[in-house]
Amino acid sequence: MEKENSTFLEKIRGFSKVLHQRTLFRTIGITYQVFWNLFLIFLVLICMMIFFAGGAAAGYFVSLVKDEPLLSEDEMRTAVYDYDETSQVFFANDVYLGELPSDIERHEVSLEDVSEHVIQAIIATEDEYFYEHEGIVPKAIMRAMFQEVANSSLQTGGSTLTQQLIKNQILTNEVSFDRKASEILFAMRLETYLEKDEILEAYLNIVPFGRNASGRQIAGIQAAAQGIFGVDASELSIPQAAYIAGLPQSPFGYTPFRNDGSIKDSIDPSINRMSTVLSRMYEAGYITEEERAEALAYDLEENFADFTPSPIEEYPYLTYEVLRRAIDVLSKQQMEEDGVDLSELDQEEQLEMRQRYQEMVSRDLRGNGYRIHTTVDKDIYLSMQESIQDDHLFGPNKEGKPEQVGAVLLENSTGAIKGFVGGRTEGSDDHYNRATQAYRPNASTMKPLVAYAPALEIGAVQPGIVIPDTIDHYPSGKEITNFDNQHLGLLSVRESVARSRNVPAVRAYRMVPFEQKRQTLLDLGFVLPSDAPYESSPLGTNDVTVEQNTNAYATFANGGTYVESYMIERIETADGELIYEHETETRDVFTPQTSYLMIDMMRDVLRGVGTASSLPSRLSFSADWAGKTGTSGENRDSWFVASNPNVTMSVWIGYDDQRHVIEGRTGPKTQQIWANLANAAYSVDPDLLAPSNRFEAPSGIVSRSICSLTGMLPSTACQEAGYVTTDLFNSKFLPSEEDGSLESTRYVTISGKNYIALDSTPSEFTEEGIKLSESFWDIDNIGQYLPDSMRNIVRDDEAPNNGRVPRDVENVRINGDELRWSVHSDNDIIGYRVYRAANGTTDFEAIANVVGNETTSYSISGNSNSYYVTAIDTAGRESARSSIAEGEDYVPEIIEEEEDEEEEQEEEESNNSSNERQNGNANANSNNNSNNGNRGNNNRNDNDEDEDED
Repeated sequence: MEKENSTFLEKIRGFSKVLHQRTLFRTIGITYQVFWNLFLIFLVLICMMIFFAGGAAAGYFVSLVKDEPLLSEDEMRTAVYDYDETSQVFFANDVYLGELPSDIERHEVSLEDVSEHVIQAIIATEDEYFYEHEGIVPKAIMRAMFQEVANSSLQTGGSTLTQQLIKNQILTNEVSFDRKASEILFAMRLETYLEKDEILEAYLNIVPFGRNASGRQIAGIQAAAQGIFGVDASELSIPQAAYIAGLPQSPFGYTPFRNDGSIKDSIDPSINRMSTVLSRMYEAGYITEEERAEALAYDLEENFADFTPSPIEEYPYLTYEVLRRAIDVLSKQQMEEDGVDLSELDQEEQLEMRQRYQEMVSRDLRGNGYRIHTTVDKDIYLSMQESIQDDHLFGPNKEGKPEQVGAVLLENSTGAIKGFVGGRTEGSDDHYNRATQAYRPNASTMKPLVAYAPALEIGAVQPGIVIPDTIDHYPSGKEITNFDNQHLGLLSVRESVARSRNVPAVRAYRMVPFEQKRQTLLDLGFVLPSDAPYESSPLGTNDVTVEQNTNAYATFANGGTYVESYMIERIETADGELIYEHETETRDVFTPQTSYLMIDMMRDVLRGVGTASSLPSRLSFSADWAGKTGTSGENRDSWFVASNPNVTMSVWIGYDDQRHVIEGRTGPKTQQIWANLANAAYSVDPDLLAPSNRFEAPSGIVSRSICSLTGMLPSTACQEAGYVTTDLFNSKFLPSEEDGSLESTRYVTISGKNYIALDSTPSEFTEEGIKLSESFWDIDNIGQYLPDSMRNIVRDDEAPNNGRVPRDVENVRINGDELRWSVHSDNDIIGYRVYRAANGTTDFEAIANVVGNETTSYSISGNSNSYYVTAIDTAGRESARSSIAEGEDYVPEIIEEEEDEEEEQEEEESNNSSNERQNGNANANSNNNSNNGNRGNNNRNDNDEDEDED
């Protein structure tokens, strides 16, 4: 074989020599050699240029990326997976509420939960060599660079999915060679750290897809699937997947929705893009021709998702409240973890530190995909909003501003807020929460909190003990007034609570040391100025929120233990990691005994003479309610708050700019709103609103009879006067001594004031009463403030005596069926005697005693008699008779007498004039029973007139 090859080569060489010997072929050979050598030289030059260009390009590439830090695997993983995800909010029991407002809506999803059709469509369209390349496709890069250098109108792009991921998560969208070089470097590096499926999953979670059916910006395949077609990413069909896969090339050019959620007039661009995606899927062998045809016939618009309002649009009060509270709890938690102690900072530094952490947490909440679980029951919340949608419940709009409402329903034992009303405009752009953010005077609902309960706590008062409702003043001299501008006298604490009297509340407040009152309010969760509370604080002059007021009243229901209210139950990451959980905070404020006594007294607010006695009839269910009404000055704020063993709910109504609520009584209207809310919540959860159990008295609560005037064990005098009362007591403060400050006495009344009768005072002008040996309340003229049942209280003041016989009563006259006269001017007159002479006679007899110096009339029957009146003073002195008043039908007695007989009669009358008055007194005494009966009739008439006036 080798010999044959050698012979063949020899023949070739011989043939070549023959050709060279000929001139023509020799000339061609020389020319060929020249061109061959020139070609070789050119080829060498080209290679040198290529190597030089490559080296220059490599050097240029190195120069572009030399300052780019090389990220470690962990750093690159963190950067790639660091994408914003929308946080979600849940009602109680994990009922989905919605998403917190954010710049872009995104929900993380794992690759295994993504439809295979989406994966195929994305790869076929965006990176057909995804599973073959190492992060970049050189051919595609060269093509893109050539198009860039040539300024070609056709820009095909050269980025792989890996490069796009790097651009979105690590670099920026800047168009420069620096950024592109860094992108290539990081893409190749990322391919060494992550598996292909990890890169694909990250890409599907970060890529933008335009807008959803509600007009919000979306990113990530899960948000796109839900927002465009209303399905999860795992449920996307071939046409849906192809449509969505075409959007990333121009998210806002191809998106079918405007920013208000409406569909564009034409979605042809996105449909054409979908057609392109389907063609590439078919060419790649992912779908058949039949599937491609079916997908092209798919009715997109018919299957687009419906518009759904965002939580911020549907529940503005609730959404903003959740966001605000979540920021608060997480920022406090983060400061604690970072060792920040605000107490070491001045006020300005504290504010700056809080703002810094709140801003940081706010960004996290809006972009970290947290799951925020609340205590708010969805059905209760919605039913409460619905229950106030009646304009007749509220006053008129004033200058375009409606009367507003705030309400909170709180679970006593946990402090969980089950529902609230932030205002009447839920669903609008109004998110100012009147239940949690508005500070308003809480009026008389403050009385139990700062006056009565603290006084009970130290044993200064008990329910049955009297605190007078009489004229009193603040230290400034301003009078303490009641809502009706009247005083009801010696009221027990129980009745003062039920009737919501102001003066007794202020007097109870004064009994408690300042520091104890202040600490009580702070322990109840109120925010106070440094010098508060004030003497007017029992009347609700400090501003509070509805939530604070509700929380404070729940303390009574919890037996005196304050359980802080809350709305955020827990906060988790998207993968279920717990980052915050509410921990119950409690503190003891009142003893169980004080709390129960307060509860028992507030039960009376809803019955009898109570200011909310009509409320039970407004409810569709019954429960053991104890509550309190409140109306601030000039009707600017109206409140009602009540507790049962399970829940506490309070309601406030008023105008945001503090205009008057309405003219007239506001209580019934507020109570009707409260009842509507309670009925609405009851319709959802009867067991919560209407527990079968009642408030139970703790040990140490006993029922005892006391003298209500003094709070001591009843004396005989107190019993005889009818001031013994039986009521509940804290056994710790039971009286141990019998009251010795009271004694029976007879008294007279002059100008409405009671005085102890003199020894010489006629008994028919006195009444049996109780004398206080000393002043318990330091009240002058106490008698004028007392109801009829308490008119017999007497201070240790003896009746006045001017030492002279009263002058005659003036202006005695008959007017119809009444005998009338003028009030006597002396200061010691205790009453009047009325004398009558029958028709045709001149014999006068005393027929009535008119007790007191203010009543100056006496009822008579017929006009055939004559009358005169005398005045009686405290010493028993009687004035001379007044002028005689004769009835129209009176006929004097006619007697035929001789002149000497007339003279004799005149002399006799003169001699006996001094005896006539004594006879009159005797007659008066002999007719006491009859006179007392007449006086009783007169008193009954007076009472009837008083009732008519009331």
